[in-house]
Amino acid sequence: MRKSTFFELCDLLSPALKRHNTRMRAALTVEKRVAIAFWKLATPDSYRSVGNQFGVGKSTVGAAVLQVAKAIIKLLLRKVVTLGNVQVIVDGFAAMGFPNCGGAINGTHIPILAPEHQGTQYIKRKGYFSMVLQALVDHKGRFTNIHVGWPGRVHDARVFRSTALFKWLQQRTYFPDQKITVGDVEMPVVILGDPAYPLMPWLMKPYTGSLDSGQELFNYRLSKCRMVVECAFGRLKGRWRTLLTCSDLSQTNVPFVIAACCVLHNLCESKGEIFLAGWGKSPGR
Repeated sequence: MRKSTFFELCDLLSPALKRHNTRMRAALTVEKRVAIAFWKLATPDSYRSVGNQFGVGKSTVGAAVLQVAKAIIKLLLRKVVTLGNVQVIVDGFAAMGFPNCGGAINGTHIPILAPEHQGTQYIKRKGYFSMVLQALVDHKGRFTNIHVGWPGRVHDARVFRSTALFKWLQQRTYFPDQKITVGDVEMPVVILGDPAYPLMPWLMKPYTGSLDSGQELFNYRLSKCRMVVECAFGRLKGRWRTLLTCSDLSQTNVPFVIAACCVLHNLCESKGEIFLAGWGKSPGR
């Protein structure tokens, strides 16, 4: 990120990160604390390597990462990972080919070390331990709702049904009551999912089996719009590459880091920060 964005973030996080000097030692500045955390989140480097980079011990690096992640969640999560202007989102998806759409949803797996308890629940089908990040994104690939923490073995539909987002959508309180007529059917604002998700009046998924031309066109448009969530996961992991490697954080602390990276993703996207094609990686399921 650009220097201006970095210092803006330091100012926003300062109320939660500022420390006072003691007789024993001078406190790390907010800027250095944030720089240490961002470097660790953006690289696969070890704690020792990052500590050498900044002239601190590896335990200081670990503390900085958690302090900054929790500060981001406390001060920025609700402001940055939010629905925003629904009409702008609907218009954006309509321009891509799907009418009255308020977002695309999917889950991705973040690798973790084997947990001490119920470890088998965290082994996904590809054979490694993981934690699920479920996200709803807008037409520009910014996260509008996230849910982190379920074990990697749990099916996407079960994760989804456990969330507050599912409850709000079911109660029709998440989106405004904004319907259009398609043929002779009234269609509310919907979200788009892959075949793993349940078909609901407010959740569209692809047709399966033998398809006619109309169904094929529907699937094509849905897939085109749903790709924004896959691209968002790719850009998230491309910028914050700690999400590509097994985190040695505890099972309790991993969700803080994942959620903080989602906030940072939205900030980088909204600020138009550069993203190099070589950073991208197809996200694992």
